[in-house]
Amino acid sequence: MLNLLVPFADQFVVFNLFRYLTFRTGGAVLTALLFAFVFGPQVIARLRARQREGQPIRTDGPETHLLTKQGTPTMGGVLILSALSVSTLLWADLSNPYVWIVLFVTIGFGLLGAGDDYLKLTKRSHRGLPGKLKLLGQFAISAVAVVAIVSISPDELRNQLTIPFLKNVLVDLGLFFGVFAIFVMVGASNAVNLTDGLDGLAIVPVMIAAASFALIVYLVGNIRFADYLQVHYVPGTGELAVFCGALVGAGLGFLWFNAPPAMVFMGDTGSLSCGGALGTIAVIAKHELVLAMIGGLFVLETVSVIVQVASFRLTGKRVFRMAPLHHHFEKKGWAEPTVVIRFWIIAVILALIGLSTLKLR
Repeated sequence: MLNLLVPFADQFVVFNLFRYLTFRTGGAVLTALLFAFVFGPQVIARLRARQREGQPIRTDGPETHLLTKQGTPTMGGVLILSALSVSTLLWADLSNPYVWIVLFVTIGFGLLGAGDDYLKLTKRSHRGLPGKLKLLGQFAISAVAVVAIVSISPDELRNQLTIPFLKNVLVDLGLFFGVFAIFVMVGASNAVNLTDGLDGLAIVPVMIAAASFALIVYLVGNIRFADYLQVHYVPGTGELAVFCGALVGAGLGFLWFNAPPAMVFMGDTGSLSCGGALGTIAVIAKHELVLAMIGGLFVLETVSVIVQVASFRLTGKRVFRMAPLHHHFEKKGWAEPTVVIRFWIIAVILALIGLSTLKLR
């Protein structure tokens, strides 16, 4: 849309609006939201028709899930990916390579997740793709993206790691930066996947993180704002604000159907792709460590699983009643909406802490 309408700005002044990144970001939010509202019922109806028994529910999970979630279709991430992709293609500057890199990772991880969801459905088991095969696919997609990112990054930032709260401090990781960047993308993807266990639990923190990074990439991609805030300027990243806006809109639309009691689950199709997108944007914007703050809820969920497994293997005892962390609180008697809303509050607090790094330097 940008490339089609801006050339006519001299004849029609209204088309000048499409030159403004903020306008196009707002348009991306609304377009993705409307797309999800319009096509959501049809997507859910088709998923329900093809998944008569719905997503397989783990028998070792909270007992209430066997009653409340039985028969709910999964793979709702298809709706998120469709709304996100269409909105981004309509509103973003498609000559910007960063847009294509993030779309590549998002759709690639989404396809991996779809394969995992499909196997779970056909096998009627919570086990889908073998873990090693899924990780191999994630590493391969991330490696291609990292090579592309490094090749177009500014020379002075190419293999550098920025440190939150410190200005003009760069850590040269050399060739290890590629490994680190891949770890960020894959780690973020799987962290969101682990968080996706209750109605609405994962998608709202994803939207919070996406909105936060929309602001970050807008500022980092603007030389004046970057200079004023004393953050490292990365040219071209501002265009990713449109993608982040589309992710927020797609997430809002999906939440309409995922709010408890959920009509559909995002499945690995949605969780792996959303996490991968956030990780990729963080790498491009040189805010990898800030992602760990803004997405701190995802980190907590992941750490709870690591601690649980390590403790059981070393001592034979469990630290939590069940991992990931949200199931621990369910086992303690918290109602599902209580867990979800309190985790949302934590996500907002952590996002504010992450955003404070833009000014506190």
